Amino acid sequence: MATLPSTHCCHTYSPLPLSSSSSSSVSYLPVYSSVHGRLQRVSISSIPNRFVSAKVSQQNALGMQDGPAAPAVNPIENEAPFKKLEDGLFSAPSSKESKDTTVFNVNESESTVSITVVGASGDLAKKKIFPALFALFYEDCLPKHFTIYGYARSKMTDAELRDMVSKTLTCRIDKRENCGEKMDQFLQRCFYHSGQYDSQDHFAELDKKLKEHEVGRVPNRLFYLSVPPNIFIDAVRCASLSASSGNGWTRVIVEKPFGRDSESSAALTKALKQYLEEDQIFRIDHYLGKELVENLSVLRFSNLIFEPLWSRQYIRNVQLIFSEDFGTEGRGGYFDNYGIIRDIMQNHLLQILALFAMETPVSLDAEDIRNEKVKVLRSMRPLQLENVVTGQYKSHVRGGITYPAYTDDKTVPKDSLTPTFAAAALFIDNARWDGVPFLMKAGKALHNKRAEIRVQFRHVPGNLYRNIGTELDHATNELVIRVQPDEAIVLKINNKVPGLGMRLDRSNLNLHYAARYSKEIPDAYERLLLDAIEGERRLFIRSDELDAAWSLFTPLLKEIEEKKVIPEYYPYGSRGPVGAHYLAARYKVRWGDVGLEP
Repeated sequence: MATLPSTHCCHTYSPLPLSSSSSSSVSYLPVYSSVHGRLQRVSISSIPNRFVSAKVSQQNALGMQDGPAAPAVNPIENEAPFKKLEDGLFSAPSSKESKDTTVFNVNESESTVSITVVGASGDLAKKKIFPALFALFYEDCLPKHFTIYGYARSKMTDAELRDMVSKTLTCRIDKRENCGEKMDQFLQRCFYHSGQYDSQDHFAELDKKLKEHEVGRVPNRLFYLSVPPNIFIDAVRCASLSASSGNGWTRVIVEKPFGRDSESSAALTKALKQYLEEDQIFRIDHYLGKELVENLSVLRFSNLIFEPLWSRQYIRNVQLIFSEDFGTEGRGGYFDNYGIIRDIMQNHLLQILALFAMETPVSLDAEDIRNEKVKVLRSMRPLQLENVVTGQYKSHVRGGITYPAYTDDKTVPKDSLTPTFAAAALFIDNARWDGVPFLMKAGKALHNKRAEIRVQFRHVPGNLYRNIGTELDHATNELVIRVQPDEAIVLKINNKVPGLGMRLDRSNLNLHYAARYSKEIPDAYERLLLDAIEGERRLFIRSDELDAAWSLFTPLLKEIEEKKVIPEYYPYGSRGPVGAHYLAARYKVRWGDVGLEP
């Protein structure tokens, strides 16, 4: 599916409806219209017949391609089904309508989206979800008609919610026009309803309030579960039974963690599917919404210089590194129940690995991409304890400041063995990646904050310059994709130092996003919320994908807990346990983030 120019920042996919009231739905055709002289993809999914006023030819319904025009389409052998669908969906446009759109014109005022943030008084809602929704509104990416409701147990009025939300809203650095006016307009769309998460009656009351805003329009509803996992099922049950859309779509965004192991994850999925179809469940991993992660497939599949090298023949190892320069800071109670392996490795880093290593998908369709990711996960060896190093940060004094140990957190048991650091070597047993170590490293209270992918290439066979003093083992090519902070793509090459002599130097070809692009990079939650509203599922996790991910880590996690493996202690603010370096050395690898270079 080619990406077409848009009139604003927002991508326009063809959303797939998820009606909670009917199992049958209209088949969709990708259709393009012209807006101000530029092509834009428009969805006709779940649009009642009376809202579509133009006739779409079979040729237009096929969509557009990059480059030359699409070839002529042969007549369909049996045109009766298509003719029946065509007659039922479309009618001839008036001459006035034809002036504004070359294909058809949808009356947007006839549909509305109601976004309910369940757990609206929590930190995630205040710091991420509401600011992301405002950013989308500020960029004109939300539908024309939308309503936002906060739902939580806390007693609060609409005015109090708006006051709480307003303290976290900011405008784009590169766009500050009418900022205050935009905030006021957004806040007027925000409302609040107090209720219990397990009360169908309270959700029924919410349903009545939503209907007051939806009257006269097709109601579409999105529920964002910003609540602890033990509340998921109750909230989904009540929302599904008492507050689903009657004749539009209903979707639910579920935050991680998706269980603690294979069994609990499967139980959660089974319980959710009692009230929702799989297509209604949007399992969110915000790392998949980060700009450099989404750019990963573009970098590989649209650049000829990379795709031929993307295999065991040329890549020596791949490193996925995540580090934070702070500890649990009061979140120890939650973190101690999961640990760094569940919190970071099993989801964030493994999802990035699957995107990095997957085969070329048939198309950019969500299912095609997720199918390839699942194939990667199913080709991986389950993790062995011998290929894992765990650590836990201890107290450390630096610059006259005492930094606390993990167990100094009042919400953490004093005898806790929960890892705050882990390093692991993973392997993919397929033709492309056989024998290539994928090294993961994640930790808290380390020396810096960073998330990056490092691809270290093999040595040059028979290198002509091996005898001139260059340390070739440490001077192989390396591709660094820095996800955060200070996003960048860096390619390290060997280069001759200018002068009369022959001396080689390691240089960086650096695509620094802040220097190259003036536009501020959207927050990951903005992209994922917009995708959920539009029904685009590429960046959300499917249930079989989740099962495959847990199957890799569950045996390891059980062994660590049953054997009460003692983590290696490392000072707060250090580079982590020494054992991580020994693990890498076992596979003749040196961690790429050891030096001060990018």
